[in-house]
Amino acid sequence: MDYRKVYQEWLDNPYFDDVTKAELIAIKGDEKEIQERFYRDLEFGTGGLRGILGAGTNRMNIYTVRKATQGLANFIKQEGSEAMKKGVAIAYDSRRMSPEFTDEAALVLAANGIKTYVFESLRPTPVLSFAVRSLGCVAGIVVTASHNPPEYNGYKVYWEDGAQVTSPKDELIIGEVQKVASYDEVYTMDKVAALSQGLYVIIDKHIDVDYLNALKKLVIDQEAINSVSDDFKIVYTPLHGTGLIPVTDILAQIGFKHVSVVAEQAEPDGNFPTVSYPNPEDIKAFELAIAVGKKEDADIILATDPDADRLGVMAKDSNGEYVSLTGNMIGILLLDYIVSRKQATGTLPSNAAVVSTIVSTNMAVPVAAHYGIELFEVLTGFKYIGEKIKEFERSGSNTYLFGFEESYGALVGTHARDKDAVVASMSVCEMAAFYKTQGMTLYEGLLALYEKYGYYKETLNSITLAGMAGVEKITHILTTLRTEGLATVNDVKVTQMRDYETGIITNFATGEKTATGLPLSNVLYFTLEDDSWLCMRPSGTEPKVKFYFGVKGSSLADADTKLTDFSEAVMVKINDIIG
Repeated sequence: MDYRKVYQEWLDNPYFDDVTKAELIAIKGDEKEIQERFYRDLEFGTGGLRGILGAGTNRMNIYTVRKATQGLANFIKQEGSEAMKKGVAIAYDSRRMSPEFTDEAALVLAANGIKTYVFESLRPTPVLSFAVRSLGCVAGIVVTASHNPPEYNGYKVYWEDGAQVTSPKDELIIGEVQKVASYDEVYTMDKVAALSQGLYVIIDKHIDVDYLNALKKLVIDQEAINSVSDDFKIVYTPLHGTGLIPVTDILAQIGFKHVSVVAEQAEPDGNFPTVSYPNPEDIKAFELAIAVGKKEDADIILATDPDADRLGVMAKDSNGEYVSLTGNMIGILLLDYIVSRKQATGTLPSNAAVVSTIVSTNMAVPVAAHYGIELFEVLTGFKYIGEKIKEFERSGSNTYLFGFEESYGALVGTHARDKDAVVASMSVCEMAAFYKTQGMTLYEGLLALYEKYGYYKETLNSITLAGMAGVEKITHILTTLRTEGLATVNDVKVTQMRDYETGIITNFATGEKTATGLPLSNVLYFTLEDDSWLCMRPSGTEPKVKFYFGVKGSSLADADTKLTDFSEAVMVKINDIIG
């Protein structure tokens, strides 16, 4: 792509508005910025769009949204007239331009004769997943950039099962998006006309009521909640996102009486003025919530990301200090709690199944084995967990109970087919209430699980490599390790390599090669002699390459030391590759 030529076309073409042109004129002397904005089209990946806001083909703006949506519309039209009648549900979060992008997407679909259902105000991602199935839509869109910094926005595409689109539909949709070569091929229409023709429909609030009712059915131990409700205290922050109303509503409806919301972070605000990064994985996002927690003497502190699909948790240790729980810790706590309480109440299905991802903690293996339930591993991305739910329902082979991933995503039940921080908030609070009836904090409950199953610890390191040069470096890292391998780390032998791009597992001791059994993906996974493991993959949403590490120690202190030594040694090797 001749970025200079495309830049000039945007300046000359009357299709682009004056505000867009003014932004582009302002960078006319900055060759690097022009190149970054126009050297490619913003990639429509397997999850949809995500990018920095601004003018240009490699930015999120009304034009790139329209163009991508035209590709989606073309695919839906190929599915037939019934698919078009079923329509597309659209939700959006609190980010800048989210309402505008929502309307642009809806009006492109409408202009193509495809009915759209749009929420009248912002909603969490899991509510969209629920709505797609409740309304009988063929697809769904969520306008969000999840927990990315404020300068980002994007949108994710869902299919009729309520999960993000998976193979082969994802590649087919990408193909249709790529075929839209010109903005002349993009249709749109007036909103008033779309409303009058019934092509733009506001979603009735009964969806919100039905969603919360579905969540309430997932409570396992109401007695535990009732027994501590008078003195159990919760602090919650939506981090300026979509979680405020549904999270506080569900907690109140199941009986929690003392929920304090962080006032400074309660209102939706796409600038996220109180945090540098609206991510519950980042301990800095909890600073205001911790202050409220200490003031209120809260039992537990919760934070959800802007589109309320990820949940962060802090709980007290034995000294009364708040400890941050990782996504793996939250996942293991919920996994053990859900299965153990269902077993105790006689409601555990004989074919129960739980699902985790290849980069999540291996602690799930002994937990599942202890209760005699099946554990399924899938690729990174909650859409693969959603796909497993669909597979279980079609075959009747298993009953899905719970799924989680290390990046703070979890789903209890099957009301949605994506990670759901609203139901996770509800279930975590129920679990913490249960532990309180046992005279334990949630963190003390976690320590008990370590003693029972082993001291598993994990961490994640990322290297940000932006722009064209960054893409080349990320490719170089993966290619080098794929071809040259990894023999040892700190004198510990690597015993196995899983190359998910080729779909082959290689046992280095025997030379045996077997199939991964999972879809092909640009991911490498190494297992060591001491059961430590390393996984690496490019981020699907940011200019990063991610490195996941896991170890098992003889104690927490031993696990911490092993994890630090292991991850540091690997990153030295990675930096040598980068040069």
